[in-house]
Amino acid sequence: MSSSVDTPPVRGRLALAEFTAMIAMLFATIAFSIDAMLPALPQIAAELTPDAVNHAQLILTAFVLGMGLGTAFAGPISDATGRKPAIAGGFALYIGGAVLAHYAPTIELLLAARVIQGLGAAGPRIVGLALVRDLYEGREMARVTSFAMTIFMIVPAVAPSIGALIIGFAGWRAVFLAFVLFGLIATGWVSLRQPETLPPAHRRPLSGHNILLSAREVLSNRDIRIYTVVMTLGFGQMFGLLSSAQQLFAETYDQGENFPKWFALMAGIAATASILNAKLVMRVGMRRLATDAYLWQAISSVVVMALVLGGIGTGPFGFAVFFLWGSSVFFMAGLTFGNLNALALQRMGHIAGMAASVISAISTVFAVMIAGPLGQAFDGTAVPVIAGVVLCSTLAWLLMRRTLPH
Repeated sequence: MSSSVDTPPVRGRLALAEFTAMIAMLFATIAFSIDAMLPALPQIAAELTPDAVNHAQLILTAFVLGMGLGTAFAGPISDATGRKPAIAGGFALYIGGAVLAHYAPTIELLLAARVIQGLGAAGPRIVGLALVRDLYEGREMARVTSFAMTIFMIVPAVAPSIGALIIGFAGWRAVFLAFVLFGLIATGWVSLRQPETLPPAHRRPLSGHNILLSAREVLSNRDIRIYTVVMTLGFGQMFGLLSSAQQLFAETYDQGENFPKWFALMAGIAATASILNAKLVMRVGMRRLATDAYLWQAISSVVVMALVLGGIGTGPFGFAVFFLWGSSVFFMAGLTFGNLNALALQRMGHIAGMAASVISAISTVFAVMIAGPLGQAFDGTAVPVIAGVVLCSTLAWLLMRRTLPH
């Protein structure tokens, strides 16, 4: 256990392998809830919004918006009640939203259900991160998170295939029943196996005054503010690509039938970033890895933009360039998000839940404001999303250079 004075004492812990796998499943709630829906977007568009097919993308951004709003509450609730009750409550809301989505007769009700589902998913995402911070800190935390992210990346690799299989067998609405099953398994695992990591003596009463004080403490730190903006840019460009991914593969590059396979390969390539990060972070450091990753992403995206504008076309070579570039965007996530979270929470062990909530709520909600327009700007080419990544990665790199070395 970490010796940090900011870290509350904990009573017992799971073996590292099981703990990492459990945390990966909590984190994977987000990826599964987004990526399993990707093959369903054409059917949802045809059935519920045939006159504006781009609106089907809102199934994804509505979930992310709900998740962003939910993060503002998940952390403070977990600081007051303990980690396990907050995770169980989040999954209850998540399952309720999935059931509502399954029966939704209109696009408006379906979007509302996805917001509810996202609100619930914030629980396992944020409280899971706080749970890791209860047990680990600094580079150790980044290492554990990287191992969890390695397992987590398997989910985007297989989720579209699972979604396509379910859709082929029982229709797109049945995907929401898979979310119900996922939520039941995950909450059962935490409830039965994970000891509570926040003893009653270290809990903070849930009150507006305490929340404001904690939020002020988090946001008063200059570097945390910068890391939060950087995560906003990173999430924004990644969700923007996700929103357009199915249409890009199907309409731009004529790979609609093979989309789940290509997406699985893309996610598999990206998973190696977490393995690489786990090996390098203890030696190189979190800040340098994240900074260099954004610089590399900005440069590579400028090159790809030049190739696309230069007329590489939509044939095999054009698709290969797009595929490798898209893989690099997800690969970069494995070199940045775990490190940025660890950097931001490094001095916030005594209010880990609240700190995780403030950082994630701001970064996720504002990321939707980036991703939504990027997705809706889809014009049959990859130009809008590539331009968005160039801008976001460049700004993120410039901001990381303004932080202090740790």
